[in-house]
Amino acid sequence: MSAASARRRGFDAAPRTVVIGGGIAGLATAALLAKEGHAVTVLERGNRVGGRAGTVSRDGFRFDTGPSWYLMPSVFDHYFEMLGTTTREQLDLRLLDPGYRVFSEPGADGSAPEPITIPAGRGAARAVFERLEPESGQAFDAYLDSAAETTVMAERYFLYNPFTRLRSLGVPPVLRALPRLARLLGSSLRSFVAQRFEHPVLRQVLGYPAVFLGTNPKDAPAMYHLMSALDLDEGVRYPMGGFHFLVERLAALAEEAGARIVLGADVTEIEVGAGSPQADHPAAGRSTGFSTSARAVRWRGADGDEHRLPADVVVSTADLHHTETQLLPEAARTYPEAWWSKQISGPGAVLVLLGVRGALPELPHHSLFFAHDWERNFGDIFDEPRRIPAPASSYVCKPSETDPSVAPAGHENLFVLVPVPADPEIGSGGSDGAGDGVVERVADAAIDQISAWAGIPDLRERIVVRETIGPRDFVDDYHSWSGGMLGPAHVLRQSALFRAQNQSKRVDNLYYAGATTAPGVGIPMCLISAELVLKRIRGDHSAGPLPTPERS
Repeated sequence: MSAASARRRGFDAAPRTVVIGGGIAGLATAALLAKEGHAVTVLERGNRVGGRAGTVSRDGFRFDTGPSWYLMPSVFDHYFEMLGTTTREQLDLRLLDPGYRVFSEPGADGSAPEPITIPAGRGAARAVFERLEPESGQAFDAYLDSAAETTVMAERYFLYNPFTRLRSLGVPPVLRALPRLARLLGSSLRSFVAQRFEHPVLRQVLGYPAVFLGTNPKDAPAMYHLMSALDLDEGVRYPMGGFHFLVERLAALAEEAGARIVLGADVTEIEVGAGSPQADHPAAGRSTGFSTSARAVRWRGADGDEHRLPADVVVSTADLHHTETQLLPEAARTYPEAWWSKQISGPGAVLVLLGVRGALPELPHHSLFFAHDWERNFGDIFDEPRRIPAPASSYVCKPSETDPSVAPAGHENLFVLVPVPADPEIGSGGSDGAGDGVVERVADAAIDQISAWAGIPDLRERIVVRETIGPRDFVDDYHSWSGGMLGPAHVLRQSALFRAQNQSKRVDNLYYAGATTAPGVGIPMCLISAELVLKRIRGDHSAGPLPTPERS
């Protein structure tokens, strides 16, 4: 918004807004607020934008180091429409068929079971379920119908809800659904699935989405069975160019809206004080009446120079634990260290990035490797005493199946994610085996697992590039609480209105967005968190997505 248009709307000048962090949530928030009329500056600590949606380039390979599943397309569509554009204009999406393949642990005789391929489309997926568990088609349809209905309910009344007015939940559709919602919230995803399906691998397929929510299926509310509507019904997509390209588009949209992005800007303090230079600015958010307000952000440049940037609005999209315990004075903390001591972290991860010579037809774009002892696997990660699972259930992405730009001709690009406990002591990764010992041993085990379970005996000999990332890297690079890869786990008491919300309870004009706040983890949730910040600044208490502007 120009200064002239700001004055026409009754503003003296555009509110000075500082967004801390240039990850998905930071860029998304910057774009929305710049379009709203704010003078936005994004301060990003690293030398690139994207945050946990990172990228590593080496020897002609380009690896995404964060999100790799494009789910909840309606959230992306709505977000882009909020900016006056469309998903089609911004991204080249490809529907993946098959959606993914499941490899199971070999039996006692060493023979690997036949992998199970989950095709695109509800009808085709239903046929797979019926083949593995005869007469399960009706249960499959009922499961996905329930998942789709729950998804609609979540988007209309929970995910986009700032929970600033509890009466937003007292509407007839929610009241009518209360008995069903109570059952879904009061039971676990594990038990919900087990009551409907017997086949062990089908149970794993329906329970594994809990990992995307950072929790154990036995602790995730059954409400989250909605995740199955996203991959088994809507299908899995991939943005050509990788998620790195999605980050680039978000950054471009933020800058086109007027935001300024500063790289190498390490924020050291959110300065708070009595009052604010423009505390009564209409676009700076309604005053909550607190005695302190966010006044400025202090940061250190790559050259070591110290800077102070005055602000009427501050939005931190950095890890919430770091924001609260390191950037704010003790008296200004909504979520102090004592609060965090009662929270449950999602899992940590060892990431293995492999450039492989030759084709790997055994692996589709997405593959899941499931151990037999499912319960022990999750128990090792989440329960005390925590340990690295052996064998681990892991995830493998081969984007070169779909996108030739991510690997040199005649090579494949593999991203391997091994969930481990959220523990920085596991260590850091490195290049070509140079990471800490525990991290590299996990990587070696993952390579051997893929080789044996998928039937690729010469995999290790064909690796030409190897990079690893460990839990300590998440702490060093992203200030990640406990070394987790995602954020707080989506157990019931850390979901929806019970999750850390998007506005400080102690400091005026200080807001939060990103995976560590509401509504939760994943790119779609980060986009929604940006909209929740916009709602709070506007004083909008509505429960669903905001109306999108009409396009000229």
